Amino acid sequence: MVKHMATRNPSPANAHDFGVLLNLAFGAFKAELHGALSRAGFDDIGASFGYVFRLLADEPRNLREVAESLGMSAPGALKIVNDMVAKCYVERMEHAEDARQKMLGLTPRARKAMRAAHAFHEQFEAELARRIGVRETQAARRLLEAIVVAADERSSDGPIRLRPL
Repeated sequence: MVKHMATRNPSPANAHDFGVLLNLAFGAFKAELHGALSRAGFDDIGASFGYVFRLLADEPRNLREVAESLGMSAPGALKIVNDMVAKCYVERMEHAEDARQKMLGLTPRARKAMRAAHAFHEQFEAELARRIGVRETQAARRLLEAIVVAADERSSDGPIRLRPL
């Protein structure tokens, strides 16, 4: 999981800006997550699949809703969805009231991948707590939550969204 943590402050020559550190930390986390998912049999998950998993976790949505939630064009969302359908993570279903409209829902395979991802998240945080301490890990979580809340409060477009980078 967490491979190493710097135990001393970086020297000014190799110090990173705060945003760079956030980006590097996210990249390291995501690489470990994809490695764990690959070992669990999900070696074909695309970079944007997790965002769609979360969008469809509670209820099916149409392509327009997926695209809007991801902040991307319908053709861009369609490319991701088609890949997810081909890999048996998403299925297209008839709309209950409008036969012209297709709904997108998660397959059992996608739900199994989500459970594996959630387990990884919990293990990662627990390992971080073992390495740097429970209080420090809780403080890091509070810091990240505060960043998100502040961004939501400053945004004129509503809450920030999970979306492909």
